[in-house]
Amino acid sequence: MHRQPITKDTFRQYRVLGKGGFGEVCACQVRATGKMYACKKLEKKRIKKRKGESMALNEKQILEKVNSRFVVSLAYAYETKDALCLVLTIMNGGDLKFHIYNMGTPGFEKDRVQFYAAQICCGLEHLHRECIVYRDLKPENILLDDNGHIRISDLGLAIKVPEGELIRGRVGTVGYMAPEVINNEKYGMSPDWWGLGCLVYEMTAGRSPFRARKERVKREEVERRVQEEEEEYNDKFTEDTKAICRMLLTKDPKQRLGCQVDGAAGVKAHSFFKNINFKRLEAGIVEPPFVPDPRAVYCKDVLDIEQFSTVKGVNLDQTDNDFYSKFATGSVSIPWQNEMIETECFRDLNVFGPQGTRPPDLDWNQPPEPPRRSLLDRIFRRHHPEVSISHSRVQSSSVNSVDSMSNSAP
Repeated sequence: MHRQPITKDTFRQYRVLGKGGFGEVCACQVRATGKMYACKKLEKKRIKKRKGESMALNEKQILEKVNSRFVVSLAYAYETKDALCLVLTIMNGGDLKFHIYNMGTPGFEKDRVQFYAAQICCGLEHLHRECIVYRDLKPENILLDDNGHIRISDLGLAIKVPEGELIRGRVGTVGYMAPEVINNEKYGMSPDWWGLGCLVYEMTAGRSPFRARKERVKREEVERRVQEEEEEYNDKFTEDTKAICRMLLTKDPKQRLGCQVDGAAGVKAHSFFKNINFKRLEAGIVEPPFVPDPRAVYCKDVLDIEQFSTVKGVNLDQTDNDFYSKFATGSVSIPWQNEMIETECFRDLNVFGPQGTRPPDLDWNQPPEPPRRSLLDRIFRRHHPEVSISHSRVQSSSVNSVDSMSNSAP
């Protein structure tokens, strides 16, 4: 069933939630099950104009590979006349940037920093297990769900690293890129552990390590600070918070925490996480320190979201259609199965008789139930009994005449 064609009619579309690189993100609901998702729309002409085909397809293929409670899941991929659509886990609790800077004094208490950092660490571990380096860790890309758990989102810059090899690529966000990325050196998973250090610092201090909040400074200056200066620590940092930040923000990737042979296990073993039970965390049974209010909207007003301009002078051709066919592959099996389980669509099929026996409707030895009469048939029989009687007489007389004809035949 999960291989059935997926189109825009599979979903009900709701309000705009935000803006992605190639189009809007809106809430949507699967008509058949009622399950809510976020639909990330990638406008076809905008993708072509910005030569973003490989980036869009790469994100889709990586999302398909990853099945983690700490990374957003791809449930469906389909196309419309104007857009390619990724249907993803809906995260109603806002992003970490909003919570760090718009909910009172900038920054979080230590228990909240520990909880989010531990979940991000697990998400990175799951990505690295698939040889995927994320490369864009920043507060805007960490989203909260209704219960206060977080997931890593927006895998547009993520890439699969061939086993045993290193890659090169100067990509990421200014202020969060590791020194080896800025220097265009070869790297493996090291930029992600640098990014985790930046996040732990920012969640604690209420500012990023190499640029003050709303500081107007050129890109070159921020990159110089990343390469040459040491981050400063105020009294919000406990000794173990300071220690893990220093180890994650080590300039030399060979000396950085997480980049040794033990990888993520070395990060988890740090004293900063001494209060975290990672087995319970990965099972999803640790209570979050903060639960979003279901009545609140943890983002800026939808009216403030900048509208996309119309793309002009771009024509789509057969080459584009070949790319779209690789992208629009319908449902993804594991998230689809989870949706069926959560929404109990097939609950009726799981009803059994006494002591696990087959119910009567599945027992081949039981006589089938007589078909139910239609509503019209019941009304007709109730109000016109004489018509029903005369109808049966006509039937019996016709049967008798057929019998007499067969008897008189030579």
